[in-house]
Amino acid sequence: MFDGEDGVARGARVVRLDRDFRWPGDRCVAITFNVAFEGWSDGKTPGIGPMGNPLPLGAVDTNALSWAHYGPVRGIERLLGVLERVERRANVMVSGIFAERSPQVVQTIAAAGHDLVAHGYAQEIVPAKLSRQDNEANIASTTELLHSVAGIKPQGWISPRGTPGMDHARLLLEAGYDWHGDAFDDDRPYLQVFPNGGIVAIPLTMEINDLPHAMRYGRSPRQFVEAFEDLLDHVRRGDEALTIDVTAHAHVYGRPAGAWAYEAIARKVRDLDDVWIATRSEIALHVRQVLG
Repeated sequence: MFDGEDGVARGARVVRLDRDFRWPGDRCVAITFNVAFEGWSDGKTPGIGPMGNPLPLGAVDTNALSWAHYGPVRGIERLLGVLERVERRANVMVSGIFAERSPQVVQTIAAAGHDLVAHGYAQEIVPAKLSRQDNEANIASTTELLHSVAGIKPQGWISPRGTPGMDHARLLLEAGYDWHGDAFDDDRPYLQVFPNGGIVAIPLTMEINDLPHAMRYGRSPRQFVEAFEDLLDHVRRGDEALTIDVTAHAHVYGRPAGAWAYEAIARKVRDLDDVWIATRSEIALHVRQVLG
């Protein structure tokens, strides 16, 4: 283990895990399944959609808006069904706005035992754009909305676009969060230590993530499965611990064309003895036990 200053979180000292760190059972590979259930505020549209040609300046991208609306209409139900069939708990990143729009869905997520992850109030609210005061308010309102509907308080937070403000980790710690996923600079989780305590940063790996896979690179669901198989085959032969995220968005691979690939990956790993399948909160707990 070694210490250093954090490159993003202002005022944080970082305690990282050495190469001899292992997951439970002396395993090198931890796999965690994510579902992104994302919403936008009224009048706001996603920055990306399925059409490649640009709109005239000033036009509202109703195409992208309708495309994203698939998530709460059909996609989230389909992905939750996948997880039920494979008997797997996932980290479900939920925009706080769905506590207002779709409270029964949020309750279903919590009742199924998934790790309810706060994903900000809405996708267009990126913490890096906000003042400290506005970030405090966004964290407080998102947390309260999800808590009031689900009956449980989220332990973890992942910001829209994974883009926190420089004081965001400290604010999450002060709000009672145990971990966040707004990190990309390590293969293993680490502890961000402030004068008033520490929060676990669990890097969000992007290699098996449907949004860049399909929307940025135009790759197929079959290639999604193949990319996972190639990665897993390589890291299982390695000698250091790491984490693999398998991520599906309700409005992207929540569709029939992609949901099968997410399910295929879940079925491929559930009987592997040398791989630890865990939620992010379970990962954070193990890291804290090791770091003391």
